[in-house]
Amino acid sequence: MLRPWQVHFRIDEREEKTVFLKLTNLISQEVLSGRLAQGTMLPGSRSLSKELGINRKTVQAVYEELEAQGWLVTRPRKGTFVADVLPEKQLKIESISERKVNEKPIIQEVALYPHNDGVPDPRLIPYELFSRAYRHALIKITQNQYMGYGDPRGMIELRQALQQMLSMERFMNVAADEICIVRGSQMGIFLASRALPNRQGVIVVEELYYPSAFKAFQSNGFQVVSVKLDEQGIVIEDLERILKEHSVAAIYTTPHHQYPTTVTMPMNRRLQLLELSKKWGFYIIEDDYDHEFHYDSRPMPPLASLPHSELVIHVGSLSKVFAPGIRLGYIVALPSIIQSITEDILLIDRQGNNITELALADLMQRGEIKRHIRKMKKIYQLRRDHALAEFKRIFVGRVHIQPPAGGMALWVKFQKPFTQDQLIKLKELNIDTEHKFKQIGSSNCCIRLGFAALSEKEITSLIETLDKVLNETADSLSAVSF
Repeated sequence: MLRPWQVHFRIDEREEKTVFLKLTNLISQEVLSGRLAQGTMLPGSRSLSKELGINRKTVQAVYEELEAQGWLVTRPRKGTFVADVLPEKQLKIESISERKVNEKPIIQEVALYPHNDGVPDPRLIPYELFSRAYRHALIKITQNQYMGYGDPRGMIELRQALQQMLSMERFMNVAADEICIVRGSQMGIFLASRALPNRQGVIVVEELYYPSAFKAFQSNGFQVVSVKLDEQGIVIEDLERILKEHSVAAIYTTPHHQYPTTVTMPMNRRLQLLELSKKWGFYIIEDDYDHEFHYDSRPMPPLASLPHSELVIHVGSLSKVFAPGIRLGYIVALPSIIQSITEDILLIDRQGNNITELALADLMQRGEIKRHIRKMKKIYQLRRDHALAEFKRIFVGRVHIQPPAGGMALWVKFQKPFTQDQLIKLKELNIDTEHKFKQIGSSNCCIRLGFAALSEKEITSLIETLDKVLNETADSLSAVSF
């Protein structure tokens, strides 16, 4: 593109300690000041690095950071531009180590209190990007005559894109033929249990579990047995007891962010679980529903990537990346399991959704999904931190929350079980309590509260309303340490 004037920058007089911070804050301030108008094309990383006498990788890292914040956009084969829609201008520009990432303006506030146990914010979907991807997919399908029946395992383009992602991001050495596309993780869980060789055995679930998975296993004729949980996930000793008492076909687990308690299973427990799988010959259905959103450290490798993982059926989802309505998940397993699942798909979902699969494959291959995840991680982490701070401020020591390392929800514990009146009020707020996630037990003093789909203003409003309705229906809740 021919530009009449070249944008120039000076960083030598800035006070920040690193070149990265100097250039990042300078560009942000130039946008705020109006010198860099919306739509302005920035210099290429090579020319800017040469002009400033700095490493090109530093310039690329600055551009990626500012794009993640919402200041810049990259247009393939065109260049890097100032975004047309900017973060809120009144926010103070701080050093990267201190600042909060600016959120894109909310289109509208959430009406009332929709059910939210930890879902993404659909208002943050890059709609224009999606629109282009769907258009290209429709053209490709028409030109290549993909409108007929295809591979029941899903479009090869998406399976290959997933294969590359799983290899690069999750250390999983799998072939495209070991991947099957499904309509979300729930369908994956249902089909995974139907594919188990031991259809007469029991399926073990964590004592606090995902209710829809529990129902899927029961609908397939399995007896479901619960294993104890502690602050690190599955209690291995209790699982060994169950293995001695029952013929176990599989165990269903959510090790990355345990559903609903948000706990991350440590590596030693993961290895112990895999050793037991090898020893006793039971399958592990690993529901890795929100692997992308881990904030405090590098994500723990999935069970499916570790030694002795031959009997792991890995279920993942792209719905958590964008919105539940995307309805796109995948299963990774041994060829024999994939074959069994494919036979069931031929009966219930012969064609799948070629357009969506091709569109998502295109977004993955061009790096757009990774870029979107990077942006959303920063926004959701801010919302998590805001929710934790608001609970601490509003409830003043009356709740206990173990800050989750990732995910989209909090597990909030009160000292005493809720009264019947309080349970009614919580139901009106569409907030799930502990009873929803277990078979037996009298304790009902915890709630699962999603934060990712709410703006900071909405989070504060919901927590204030929660405090109000609980106080209205009880004289007091005994305090516990935060």
